[in-house]
Amino acid sequence: MALITLGIETSCDETGMAVLEDGQRVLANSLYSQVIIHRKFGGVVPEIASRRHLLKLVPLMESVLTAAGLDLGGIDLIAATRGPGLIGPLLVGLCFAKALALARNIPIVGVNHLEGHLYSACFNGRVKPPFLGLIVSGGHTELISVGAGFRHRLLASTRDDAGGEALDKVGKAMGLPYPAGAKIESLALRGDRQAVIFPLAIMKDGSDDFSFSGIKTAALLEMRKRKLTPRRRADLAASFQEAVCRQLVTRTLRVARRRGVKHLVVGGGVAANGRLRRMFQEELAPGEKIFFPEKGLCTDNALMVAYAGYLRYKAGQRDGDALEAKADLKIT
Repeated sequence: MALITLGIETSCDETGMAVLEDGQRVLANSLYSQVIIHRKFGGVVPEIASRRHLLKLVPLMESVLTAAGLDLGGIDLIAATRGPGLIGPLLVGLCFAKALALARNIPIVGVNHLEGHLYSACFNGRVKPPFLGLIVSGGHTELISVGAGFRHRLLASTRDDAGGEALDKVGKAMGLPYPAGAKIESLALRGDRQAVIFPLAIMKDGSDDFSFSGIKTAALLEMRKRKLTPRRRADLAASFQEAVCRQLVTRTLRVARRRGVKHLVVGGGVAANGRLRRMFQEELAPGEKIFFPEKGLCTDNALMVAYAGYLRYKAGQRDGDALEAKADLKIT
């Protein structure tokens, strides 16, 4: 008998709902984005995000159930993001999920948002652990060893800005609307990647950690040197994107080769970046393989939550009323 999972994602400013059958067949997947609302503030306002989730959860659930041809009686499992993220949005989504589970007597599994990103490229058996996972987004840049049985080990993280955060901040300084990552990629297509050479951050202690604040500051200083003409803007966007991608690729492949790992997975919003994808492919050695989620599954979404929750449930995880949201939840 098929196991139907309802996935719920509210870790930041996007309300996601998905219905997944047996961890393989997508019956429905929908996302309500608040980007336009938060754009005028230049970033996410947690209180506003929480209130929009409250308004959208019920109608979004009704729409995905209708699309899937089901009602709540047809749901066997609820998977909901419990962290990390903004505590207000997390609480709204998780309380909603727990209420549904209690009212309908449906099992619930709390999902680590980062784990959702890690396994989003594994959907439909494309790749299985062990592999080396890179999560890179506006809030996270982590390098994680992923073993069978949900054995995770954090190998490296950013010491300052996340990769996507650095792209957003430089884009904002260039006058691009929030979120600026995709806008920088589009602008970079018209620029010279070698116009400005940014140094690759090196950790004095030999760590594999990432750091983007130095190149971000260097980019801001470049803007002050002379007038930012359309050509100059394109060159700066291309050069800065190149530096961010180079650091991500260099660090990840260095760790993978040192550990003898042949399979790599990249998830998170920046995983949709075309230049990052091409650079990884260009730098792969014989025998190495890299896997990216579909571009629509790189940013926050409920399908990755449903899939990660399904995997956890099949492995024996069961949560209940004591399940709590945690803004700084670590991956374990």
